[in-house]
Amino acid sequence: MRTQKVHFENRQGHRLTGRLVLPPNRHPHHYALFAHCFTCSKNLGAARQISQALAGMGFGVLRFDFTGLGESEGDFSDTNFSGNVEDLEAAAAFLKRDYEAPALLVGHSLGGAAVLFAATRLPTVRAVATVGAPSDPDHVTRLLKSSLEEIREEGMARVNIGGRGFTIQRQFLEDLRNHSLDRAIKGLEASLLILHSPQDRVVSVDNAEKIYRAARHPKSFLSLDGADHLLSRAEDASYAGQVIGSWASRYLERQREEPLKSDHQVVASLDAEDGFTTRMKVGNHYLTADEPVSYSGNDFGPSPYELLSASLSACTAMTLQMYARRKGWPLENVEVHTSYAREHARDGLECMEDPNAKIDTFHRVVEFSGALDKDQRSRLLEIAGRCPVHRTLESPIQVLTREAEDRP
Repeated sequence: MRTQKVHFENRQGHRLTGRLVLPPNRHPHHYALFAHCFTCSKNLGAARQISQALAGMGFGVLRFDFTGLGESEGDFSDTNFSGNVEDLEAAAAFLKRDYEAPALLVGHSLGGAAVLFAATRLPTVRAVATVGAPSDPDHVTRLLKSSLEEIREEGMARVNIGGRGFTIQRQFLEDLRNHSLDRAIKGLEASLLILHSPQDRVVSVDNAEKIYRAARHPKSFLSLDGADHLLSRAEDASYAGQVIGSWASRYLERQREEPLKSDHQVVASLDAEDGFTTRMKVGNHYLTADEPVSYSGNDFGPSPYELLSASLSACTAMTLQMYARRKGWPLENVEVHTSYAREHARDGLECMEDPNAKIDTFHRVVEFSGALDKDQRSRLLEIAGRCPVHRTLESPIQVLTREAEDRP
């Protein structure tokens, strides 16, 4: 992904900070706006994973910190739910001015309630997805249960949420009660996808049922079975993002995707906070590379050496089928199994000089299906060693590296 920090002002003149995530090597076909959960920030794992999954499917995604949270200006104690909705409107105006108006809104927890309200004010929005959203903004008061009396009597209280302290004022609670989500949902003209975990202990799945019943068609529900409220497991958040992207494509008119100018067939992009999970554009296709969990990766995709082994397997299979067709041989199917390792060199000068020397080794096993005779099978094994990738791996190669020129 291509990720950049952006800034824009809300109605009160506060400078809000966000991260704009763009697809690798192409212009977005649509833009999406992501709203984080109550007292969270744009850097929450779920926010990042969902945004990256959408960007991998061609969306440009803006996630930002609401007023007084994360890197955004303002005092959180002075904010309320109405302010969150206004911040979303400001973010949408920023996208419209500098990029393109958002067509998709995604909201997590209270952010899900906020995008349902914001969608009724943003005519360009054609699809809305909520994740673990409450059916009533006032649901948040349950998190403040132990401090409600103090807030009502003293006008404010210092509360602990998720291990952090926040000052909540009486006006915050009053503002929550003044918002009827049921009325907003019934006025929603965009398509709606509701994602919720049956195991959510913060916002029960009953809330999803209430939102679904209040909404008009087209509406859909997806169970995030096994996930917690914050989608703490990266695989749960990534799955949610992929489903949202696939679902939204049904309701958004697909625009022609303009590739960014590049002289290369493959682009790999990795953000600092993503460990080894690398998004890639390979030709006209998009995939993810990663490392196994045992190597501190997320195992969201094949490792670099697995991709290299895959290249050898694919090229071998193509070469053998092409040769068999040319000869008119009955090769019905060829299956190529390849693995990589560094093994002790068995012979040669390198081994003589260093008995502990190791050499890059690919083990390749080829299975043939079809009425082939012994000579044909033997010849095909010879041809396997002539596939272009095999010859490249055995040839002297060079990798020339330079820093890229600035691009817009």
